Amino acid sequence: MYIGLLTAPFHDRSLEEVIRWAGENGFAALEVASGPGSPHLDPTNFTPERAKEIRNLCEQQEIRLSSLACYANLLDPDRRQRERLTAALRELINAAGQLGVEVVCTGAGMPLPGKTKMQTIEEEVPGVYGPLVKYAASRGIKIALENWFATNIQNLEHWDKIFTLVPDENFGLNFDPSHLYWQQIDYLQAVKEFGPRIFHTHAKDTTIDQARLRRVGNQASGWWRYSIPGEGGIDWAAYLAALRSGGYEGVLSIEHEDRELGVEEGFLRGLQFLSPLV
Repeated sequence: MYIGLLTAPFHDRSLEEVIRWAGENGFAALEVASGPGSPHLDPTNFTPERAKEIRNLCEQQEIRLSSLACYANLLDPDRRQRERLTAALRELINAAGQLGVEVVCTGAGMPLPGKTKMQTIEEEVPGVYGPLVKYAASRGIKIALENWFATNIQNLEHWDKIFTLVPDENFGLNFDPSHLYWQQIDYLQAVKEFGPRIFHTHAKDTTIDQARLRRVGNQASGWWRYSIPGEGGIDWAAYLAALRSGGYEGVLSIEHEDRELGVEEGFLRGLQFLSPLV
């Protein structure tokens, strides 16, 4: 395995600056925050010349691109917006092909008004994700869904359903244990069950405020927060062992959403913690 980072917190820097910083500080890969208007990679005006520039700079810094990532809501209730976002993701798939990137990360969409997450999966996902996944397969690209709890794949029953309805082998997960941990979902068992579907991983921890939890209960808010790996409760040694047992040897992409740490400080602390484990 190797350690990378999701570029989103560096929104005030160019992709060139982020590549140089990551290379100079010992990171091996970047998950590039992408999408229409993104300061790092906008697929709507991506050219072969731009692809060559990025590849050359990555080679100079010995950085690989683990994925291109666009976490837009592809199930937007506004059908025109949904079509625009889906078209943009197709362009991102094309950009990934030009860059030699094998994985495009995205989300599973939000539940539609008046529908549960399971109903949204059953009624909406096949028509949107089915053709998109096949388009990606035709270009040698895998689609990896981040299991953010707010989207339609909150728990493992949702995962079962979505991969039953869209069973294509290039449709899988950007596995993030932090979204399972605070829900008390067994993230190690999830790795065992869905190992072949794990194409990419987010390295993010979750810190539980036990005193507040005991006072307000798990139906309230403010008793958990995202943190840098090593700052929360996830057993990273066991998690990485489970990944390896399932055959995963890809990236651990640090997703920095720890409000207690600055951007550079958080990424460097995560790298320092994870390095002895990989």
